[in-house]
Amino acid sequence: MIKLALSSLLNRKNVLILIFLSLTLSVTLFLGVQRTKEISRSSFSRTISGTDLIIGARTGQVNLILYSVFHMGRAVNNMGYDSYLDLASRDEVEWAVPLSLGDSYRGYRVVGTTNDYFSHYSYGGNQKLSLKSGDTFSTPFSVVLGASVADEFQHKTGDNIIVSHGAGLNGMNEHDNLPFTVTAVLEKTGTPVDKSVFVPLEGITAIHLGWETGMQRRVVSQEQALSVNLEPEAVTSVLVGLKNRGAAFAFQRMVNDYADEPLMAILPGAALYELWGLMSTAETALTFISAAVVVLGLISLLTAQLAVMNQRRREMALFRSLGATPGQLFLLLFTESLLLTTAGCLSGMILLYIIQTLLSVFMSSSGFYLSPALPSATEWLYFLLTLVSGTLTGVIPALTAYRNSLSDGMSIRN
Repeated sequence: MIKLALSSLLNRKNVLILIFLSLTLSVTLFLGVQRTKEISRSSFSRTISGTDLIIGARTGQVNLILYSVFHMGRAVNNMGYDSYLDLASRDEVEWAVPLSLGDSYRGYRVVGTTNDYFSHYSYGGNQKLSLKSGDTFSTPFSVVLGASVADEFQHKTGDNIIVSHGAGLNGMNEHDNLPFTVTAVLEKTGTPVDKSVFVPLEGITAIHLGWETGMQRRVVSQEQALSVNLEPEAVTSVLVGLKNRGAAFAFQRMVNDYADEPLMAILPGAALYELWGLMSTAETALTFISAAVVVLGLISLLTAQLAVMNQRRREMALFRSLGATPGQLFLLLFTESLLLTTAGCLSGMILLYIIQTLLSVFMSSSGFYLSPALPSATEWLYFLLTLVSGTLTGVIPALTAYRNSLSDGMSIRN
């Protein structure tokens, strides 16, 4: 029966090739959207790891994680540096890394921090940051570049860069009196770290000397900057690792009730979950659109099968005259539908794998790991649902052939 069904499909290959391509592309799009959703969710969850709490001025937890981890948006307020020192000295704290944001370099966020950032910040499965070249901060005017920043501007160790005040997109508020020297370039991580520029906290303080009113009132040389106390007055947020992760909730309550200033502490995992939830509408819309494309592909398959049924009535009558039973005709058309749908679904999955392989290098630099991988359980489920749905489309033309009588087929005129 399978051999006969294959021969029958090949006899109508011109029409069926178009249906096959339509089904292939539909399945590729549908499974591609599901894979993109999983990659996006994985990219979110792997952005930060091993950090128990993030502390900052009171705001929404999504806003706090956006500017602390993704370096997006602006802080509502800063927290005092004295508060950071106090919290970092608590017995429960194993390490605390301060962050200071506000400036930029050619559109990329400048992050003021300490060398502890490169020792304690983790991503993915507790993967540590590693250096592609050079070493971390040695002076207040050192700078460590994320991989994407270094690649885009072809920077290497020893190069000088000029940081801009604020967004700095117009180039009018540059701290050109105090350039930074590239001392290291980080390896790619597939996280926002790749698109960040890291400088010491003292460097952030130094470049803002003379900017007390928000505008540059006086020019400060490097020698003058190094002669004063560069300890900052405030930081944007603090990443905290605790000695005992079970104490996270108690320490969080203590921070939220901090007496010296209004602060809040968030659990990164909970904040990431809430952030992903904000994208659920777009996620649902993408799924609906891709599913609609698959449905259209299946409708095209059904339409093509019904369109040729009238032309095949004489063929079915000849089969009946040769002794084929109505059940055998039903099985023949059902097998044709099964073979066509299976070929379309498998080719769609193979095409998706090929696209993943070709794009994996480019997507990794944008924060997504698109490395080829075997289909997940969810993808197999969608694959089987599509396969079953496509196969069932063959039931209608098969029933039509089943009901056609021998005399009906033989009475057709050319």
